[in-house]
Amino acid sequence: MSEPLLLPFRPVQPPALDGLAAPLAGRLLCAMRYGPLGASSRLRLGQYMPLLAKAGFSVSQSSFLDDAYLRALYSGRARGGAALAGYRRALSLPQAIRRHDLLWIEKELLPWMPFWLERGVLGQTPYILDFDDAWALRYAASPSALVRAVLRNKFGQLLRGAALCIVANETLYRWAASEGARHILLLPTVVDIARYEPRPPPGGPFTIGWIGTPLTAAYLDLVAAPLRQLAQEGKLRLLVIGAPGFTLPGVEVESLPWSAESEAELIGRCHAGIMPLPDSEWTNGKSGYKLIQYMAMARPAVGSAIGANTRIVRPGETGFLASTSADWLQSLRTLRDDPARASAMGMAARRRVEQHYSLAVTAPLLVETISELLGNRFARRAETPSAAPAR
Repeated sequence: MSEPLLLPFRPVQPPALDGLAAPLAGRLLCAMRYGPLGASSRLRLGQYMPLLAKAGFSVSQSSFLDDAYLRALYSGRARGGAALAGYRRALSLPQAIRRHDLLWIEKELLPWMPFWLERGVLGQTPYILDFDDAWALRYAASPSALVRAVLRNKFGQLLRGAALCIVANETLYRWAASEGARHILLLPTVVDIARYEPRPPPGGPFTIGWIGTPLTAAYLDLVAAPLRQLAQEGKLRLLVIGAPGFTLPGVEVESLPWSAESEAELIGRCHAGIMPLPDSEWTNGKSGYKLIQYMAMARPAVGSAIGANTRIVRPGETGFLASTSADWLQSLRTLRDDPARASAMGMAARRRVEQHYSLAVTAPLLVETISELLGNRFARRAETPSAAPAR
């Protein structure tokens, strides 16, 4: 068996997007897991769709779960009805897939359904499989023996059938290679840098920012002690974006809802941004997108020293990495007590995002790769006897 072709992310001068043409106006269906409220769907697939259309593709989309599902999830309400609605929508998938030349799948088409059923829905249409988290653990490490027995190998099977696997970080890159993926593109989750306009650090108390969801806000408990210590030393504010109602005893907290329109402006109200994570198999597969957002706004970032965080942050240059409470305390003290250094690190962080984690860098590479995939498909189709004109 030949080795898989590994295509790493190439942070080099990208080809000009306007210079790329989609072969024969290929038809691409983006099968997202969530609606616009889902960050992975919005960022991994959604933000590329206008650029793919600009390059000449005919692009359409479907979402398995809509925003009603995520609102229920984040508020702790029952979400069975929203999930059932997703399965009802999926009934039209086979017909939609057949009308397209290529399918781009975020994680899987049919959650909690076995591989053979999903394989039947896919038919003969080639597909791209996209991961931004260690999603295979949802099944392989499930506490349910039945789930493990039926679904633990599903993602590996989907992966081996994919024309291309796109992954967001090196942990997922290595996993995809170990599972026998034929072709892999490492493409980080990035920002549209035009939406992040840097501004000078704010006045007022030292403000630490965090952005996420009500589910991931639990990770802030990891830095509760360092934050309380800083609050005892002087005026401190923790600005929590995306988890309204979050509180942390001993720390002044301002918790606000998330919106696409306000997220950059809210990050701009902070002096630094944080991304604490426990060291686990799941979190090592995360993509560090919070750090990229802070850095895009020219704010130094402090993250746990695991996974993609260690690739994104350059310690002492664009922010800091922390492994212990003492590391967190020292890093945040440095940023609080030396505003000039913090500002310089923020500007270096912004430059790093512009060069490596911007849509302007990744979009041309993605368009080029998808164009090559479709070009190969059309070439093979033209070579088959059935494609020859009737005599």
